[in-house]
Amino acid sequence: MQQPLLNPTPDQTFELIGSGPYDFVKILAETRRLQRQGAVERACNDRFQAFQRLMGLLPEDEEVILEWNHANSRAALELLHATAIDHFLIDDFELSAAQLELLLELDPEDHLEGSTLLAFDYQAMDEQELFDEVINDVSDKHAVRVLLLLWAGFRRDGVLPQGELKRFRERFAPYYREFTADEHPADAAYLDAIESEHPTPEAEARELWLQTENLWRLWPGFVQALRGETTHA
Repeated sequence: MQQPLLNPTPDQTFELIGSGPYDFVKILAETRRLQRQGAVERACNDRFQAFQRLMGLLPEDEEVILEWNHANSRAALELLHATAIDHFLIDDFELSAAQLELLLELDPEDHLEGSTLLAFDYQAMDEQELFDEVINDVSDKHAVRVLLLLWAGFRRDGVLPQGELKRFRERFAPYYREFTADEHPADAAYLDAIESEHPTPEAEARELWLQTENLWRLWPGFVQALRGETTHA
């Protein structure tokens, strides 16, 4: 088996060359297959083990930027992002944040938009200064930034920031309706809509709810405030 190596490119990036346990393209495809078949725990374990192997390849005293246009390097980044999501979903925000920080070091252009999940991690950890730094990297064209600012304001001050609340209600109405709804079924209609070539805003809003639902179980007061049921954290 070929020994894995980091091959430098003229663009000051590195291509991650490897086979077997370092064939990250194959591992990524396999974890996706396992996920589709319902073997979620095994998929999560395989992603985490891939992350550990990746860590073992990285030098401690040298900056490494992985080449996004190289298939195996990109797959390594995608596995790293995926295992960060896995840990976020089991409320291990500290490990998820550490993995996303590594992702941003390896891919400063943030092709996978890891900054967004990192902002949720930092807010969950009550790391307000770090949150303030990373929120600037979250696009203001999407509802998720407004949602993050709403939650951050509520966590800090105990009340929803009214300007952001108005924006959420008016500019991102499908998201406001979703986050104040009583039920959020991942039913066939939702799955058809989100998997279509052009998902509806309503389907995208439900996807964001489902991706962050664990937070609202831990901090239910935020959703209650959005519904107008309470004004205090």
